[in-house]
Amino acid sequence: MRYNEPMARETAFHPITSKKAAGFSDEAGWLWVTNFGDPAAEYRAIREGVGMWDLSPLNKWEFTGQDAVEAAQRVHTADIVGMTAGQVRYGPFVDEDGLLVDDGTVFRFAEDHLWVCTNSDEREEYFGAASKGLDVQVRYIAPELPSMQIQGPKSRELMRSITDADLDALRYFHFLPEQVQVGGVPVWLSRTGFSGELGYEVFLRPEHAEALWEAVESAGAAPYGADVIEPIRVEVGMIVTDYDYEPHQRTPFDLGLDRFVSLNELNMGTEKLRAVAAAPPNRFVTVRLEGDELPEYGSAIADGGETVGVLTSPADSPRFGPIGLAVLRTDLAVPGTRVSIEHGDGTMTGTVDVLAIYDPAKERPRA
Repeated sequence: MRYNEPMARETAFHPITSKKAAGFSDEAGWLWVTNFGDPAAEYRAIREGVGMWDLSPLNKWEFTGQDAVEAAQRVHTADIVGMTAGQVRYGPFVDEDGLLVDDGTVFRFAEDHLWVCTNSDEREEYFGAASKGLDVQVRYIAPELPSMQIQGPKSRELMRSITDADLDALRYFHFLPEQVQVGGVPVWLSRTGFSGELGYEVFLRPEHAEALWEAVESAGAAPYGADVIEPIRVEVGMIVTDYDYEPHQRTPFDLGLDRFVSLNELNMGTEKLRAVAAAPPNRFVTVRLEGDELPEYGSAIADGGETVGVLTSPADSPRFGPIGLAVLRTDLAVPGTRVSIEHGDGTMTGTVDVLAIYDPAKERPRA
């Protein structure tokens, strides 16, 4: 390692995870747990029971000021203006040409107070340029706001054992703007997650991280790491910047984000997006892969010798076997269509299937 390289940032949970994890990886300037020794068991915990994940590296920004909502609406295609306090909205962040810059969530506390979550931490200049002339202050708050995901079909049952918050009243994609106690720790509690299952996210101050970890794990949650995230997210069609798309290259429609595009007039990419919405040239699908080895990320998809798409994220799913997410030309994005995927010096065959192959109707997270 070169001495002038910055050290990867440790999360507030690191004093505990460093004693339990099987390994760490340096990704985007943070240390991520790879796994806790048994990725197969970690997968089962998420899909069948309840798992816990340190997602503190999620990049978080605080928007404050009387124009905070308008500033967020300029960059985010979901309906931010129409949100009420306690709502969370997911969707794309776009540029003036309607092309994806990032994707993530917006949490609305009040007209003058939002949290905005992104994949990348390099969004300060983008937010600043988009909100020029507005009364808004944008501040990066990830280091002071660690977070944990508690995910799985039994997550509500576990949470009931460690909080008095009214979980039945907390609807999907809503959060509690006022802190509540979870495991004796003050947190902001949200019914959101990155698993395709019923689940929760908790946000807290760094000094409470170890106590929260101990409370959640003692209640029965199984810790999991980043290794299991690829099959989990590919099964449910969740995207990640620099894997499924590069900034300023694709529209939200290429990634199946149609329902998150409100075409609000405040959004700086609305006119370009409206033109594409009429007839999107590409669709986002799952491809079932035939072969023992996964192709590379970004492998070309061909039909009759012509490139018709790209396999953005391949994964070996414990439930479905080899699968991948793909951007595919619209006329071929029909379940059952056979395609060829670039693989090594040759090709492999794949069959188009629905996006979010695990739960196309998204019923499980709404349970």
